[in-house]
Amino acid sequence: MKTLKRAPAILAASIITAMALSACQPANEQAASENTVEPTTATNTTVDPHAGHDRGDTAMAMNDDSAHHGSASPMLQEYTDSMTQMHNEMMMGMAYNDPDSAFAQGMLGHHIGAVDMAKIELKYGTDPEMRALAQEIIDAQQPEIKQMQKWLESHPDISAPIAETGAMQQAYAQGMNAMHDEMMLGIADPVADMAFARGMLPHYKGAVDMAQVQLQYGKDPEMRQLAQQIIDAQQPEIEQMQKWIKTNGGPVPGA
Repeated sequence: MKTLKRAPAILAASIITAMALSACQPANEQAASENTVEPTTATNTTVDPHAGHDRGDTAMAMNDDSAHHGSASPMLQEYTDSMTQMHNEMMMGMAYNDPDSAFAQGMLGHHIGAVDMAKIELKYGTDPEMRALAQEIIDAQQPEIKQMQKWLESHPDISAPIAETGAMQQAYAQGMNAMHDEMMLGIADPVADMAFARGMLPHYKGAVDMAQVQLQYGKDPEMRQLAQQIIDAQQPEIEQMQKWIKTNGGPVPGA
């Protein structure tokens, strides 16, 4: 197992939302399963860009909406747990120096989060269209999860920042902040299918934003191809969810 080095604290001022998690560690380059990426302890670290926040902050912030209505529902708690895990993994990627490795690690966590959300929809949702979309997400993103896990095994992060590192990290930070806030509002919807659609919509927009950052800064042909594939596949599904939410009387995030 290789140990990856952490990036300098370039983004300390940018990553200030509740999703920042202090114990973020480099990703295990050999994934334990097709749905799990286990963190390992870093031996060569610099200043942690996420210092000052602990892991409980994210989950607590995500439960703020439910606090007004008593304890969180089982569905909301499952979404909250999924988002917490997703942001752990994505923050690891954001701290990488190499743009291609940062994209692969960040998008890996993002995809695992999408599959988790889809499984929650299949557990609680009843709308045929949203259940079909959830299954499509699982079927499409599981192979991409395996692809990124395999790619990361042979592409560890580089030891020092390059010219593009700071701008790349800044772009990812801005996109993650926007995605996080909209997802929190969406998953708090008490109607299962609406919670899925409202949560997955900004999640998909976040994936497209990440893919566009990769196309701007990444050099690896395989990761650039994957980024374009994500854009092409998820743009139509973004439009589908926007239409479904509007048809079913829900607020469309960002509309």
